[in-house]
Amino acid sequence: MIEIRLHGRGGQGTVTAAELLAVAAFDDGLEAQAFPAFGVERRGAPVMAFCRIGDEPIRIRTQIYEPDYVIVQDPTLTENVDVLAGLKADGTVLINTERVASDLELGTSARVVAFPATQIALEELGRPIMNTAVLGAFSGLSGAISFDAIERSIRHRFSGELGEKNIKAARRAYELMKEQTK
Repeated sequence: MIEIRLHGRGGQGTVTAAELLAVAAFDDGLEAQAFPAFGVERRGAPVMAFCRIGDEPIRIRTQIYEPDYVIVQDPTLTENVDVLAGLKADGTVLINTERVASDLELGTSARVVAFPATQIALEELGRPIMNTAVLGAFSGLSGAISFDAIERSIRHRFSGELGEKNIKAARRAYELMKEQTK
């Protein structure tokens, strides 16, 4: 089973990203669950969401305390939130930033992968909502879920022009991640 914890801020689509990831995993024939952690739900407040993906039924229903992947949608969260809490030593941090991963000094032995999700979202959507770019990047980085399933998940959630723009953002992030991790 792969456990993923997503960190973002209210309004960035963090909970939606976890849900879309689970739908895509299910579409790929896997078992999946996604759920948020609620606290102060307001635009800009720190938000956490979780996703589990596996080959067998998932019976556990707790928050994810020892994730394989941590996805950070807003890099400023690293200043006030322990986004790395419990991350497995051989885990991966996927962080939205234009900075180089080695310059981030996150203090972890886990793999740190940086990519410019906000830039992609602004260019493709005209808004700094990077959740679908994050999905594309996760697919390209992990290989755990096919990009085709990510695309179908996005298309199911967002129709018309908005859906196509989100798919374009996800595809760009996917291709960037595939190139970056060769």
